This record gives sequence, C-alpha cells and structure tokens, in this order.
Amino acid sequence: MNTISKYDLKKKTTVAVQLPGTECLIKPKVPLSNLTSLRVGGLAQWYVAPKNWQELEASLEWYQSQDLPLTVLGAGSNLLVSDRGIPGLTIGTRHLRYKKIDFERGTITVGAGEPLARLAWLAAKQGWRGLEWAVGIPGTVGGAVVMNAGAHGQCIADCLVETSVVSPQKMELESLDVTSLDYQYRSSILQNDPRLVVEATFQLEPGFSPTELTAIVAKNLQDRTSKQPYDRPSCGSVFRNPKPYAAGWLIEQIGLKGYQIGGAIVSQRHANFILNCGNATADDILKIIHHIQEKVEDRWLVKLHPEVKLVGEF
Repeated sequence: MNTISKYDLKKKTTVAVQLPGTECLIKPKVPLSNLTSLRVGGLAQWYVAPKNWQELEASLEWYQSQDLPLTVLGAGSNLLVSDRGIPGLTIGTRHLRYKKIDFERGTITVGAGEPLARLAWLAAKQGWRGLEWAVGIPGTVGGAVVMNAGAHGQCIADCLVETSVVSPQKMELESLDVTSLDYQYRSSILQNDPRLVVEATFQLEPGFSPTELTAIVAKNLQDRTSKQPYDRPSCGSVFRNPKPYAAGWLIEQIGLKGYQIGGAIVSQRHANFILNCGNATADDILKIIHHIQEKVEDRWLVKLHPEVKLVGEF
C-alpha cells in the first residue's frame, strides 16, 4: 500500500460508527497487534468485525461511501502487518461463523471466519473423512481458501466444492467452483483479487469411524506441535517450500537457527518459523526475512518466496 501519507492514522478519529439496522460498530484506531498471531502491527484507521451477511453488507456500504482503501483480515495467522498500521477500513471476518451440514450429500458449508482446525475436528467426529490434515493450521476457512492451505500432502483444493465471494464494489454474492480458482501450491486467483470470501462448501466422505478419524486428527496435531514452535507468537511457516527442498532445511543448513534482530528470532526448533520474543516489531521480522532470502540464495542459488503476506507500508 502507498496510501499512508494520504490517510494520517494519528488524526484524532475517536468516534465509532454505528451501522444502520445493525448492532455492528466500525471502530477507530484499533491495535492490529491484538488481531495477528505474530502480535505485531500498528493501528487500523477503522476496523469492523461483522457477524453475518447483513453486517458485512452494511460495512461494505459504509466503505463505498468513504474515500478509503479496504483491507480484509481473517485470523491474522499468515500476515505481517506494518508498524505504521493500515489506512482505511479493515474488515475482520473472524466472526463470520456458521455451519450448514448436508447429511445426504456429505457436504459442509461454513462461514469464512470458521477456524479451519475446528472444522477438521467437527468432520472427524461426524465420521466424515477429508479434513484430518487441517487440524494444525491456525487460520480461518476464508484465508485457507484464498491461499490453498495444506499439510501432510493434502490441501484445500482436494476437498473444496465451491466458495461464495463478494465484490466490495458490486456487493453481489458470486459462487466460484473449485476449478475456477486456478489453485496451485499455496496460491489461487483470489490472492490478488479484491473479492472477499464469505463462505465455502467442502465435499467430504461420510461413513467412517469417528473414533478412528479423531485418532488420526489427534496424531496429526501431535506431530505438528512436536516439530513446530507454539510457545511464542509466530505467523506459521514464513516461506513456501521450494520443491524439492524444504525451506526450513535450507535455512538450518546455513546456520540461521537462533539468528536474532531486535525482538524477533529464527526458531531453534524449526528454521522456517520466526518468533516474536515479546518486543519484536514488524520491521525486525522483515529484516530477518530479507537476511534469510539473501543467505539462502547465496548458498543454494534458491530464491525463497514468503508464504506470509505483508500488509501496509514497509
């Protein structure tokens, strides 16, 4: 973004806006560090967290009436938000949570704010196979659909049927089937698209033992937590794996575990994780990202591409 100078986040914007016909508030100057898993980031000029389609529609109507940029924030688990904050309106979708289960077809439709890990447990307890891999991913369904989240050799593209999106300008719900999303490794057409994910429908396989599936989910979660650091704030994996290599292995081989700048450090447990030791800034983390990219390219002639998305002005 290059709009920070136009929208001064230090202006005394202190009055929340009540959206007509709803109980939803658009709040000014909300700290984004409280809304991201890295626990860094400045202020959102305006922030709203709609709980249903009516509130989301009202939020978009307010956005249309203002000369402001728009940012969408899910669980904040795959984002690095600038210390300078985000100008304009930030819509948090984490409270868009609902479920519609079709027992005959074996499909589950959920709101964009539904935690992906919770959905994995729900499906397993139902005896429906297909999402056991997703238990350790700390994001929402909306974010997972956009980035084609995956683990254990599986990904969203394997079980997604369709997703409903809305354009901030047209404000019409549009259904996109999985084939139209151009899914590739950790990417889709929605990553550089202004449309917001509202809900998603997954095709699963009913008829399996809930006991056996929940045991698989529990094992997947244990495997993930035993290999990855969860004791300090992080954004999950920082870099995409440059196949056939694993990003963490490349970083570890050049001795960057424990490398630290300010309050940010490369994890000793898994080198593809950058941790916030308690006082890190977004700039600290970005400096480590650039340092890792430089050193890995010098040693391996491999360019690491961040999986984490940078939001705001750096």
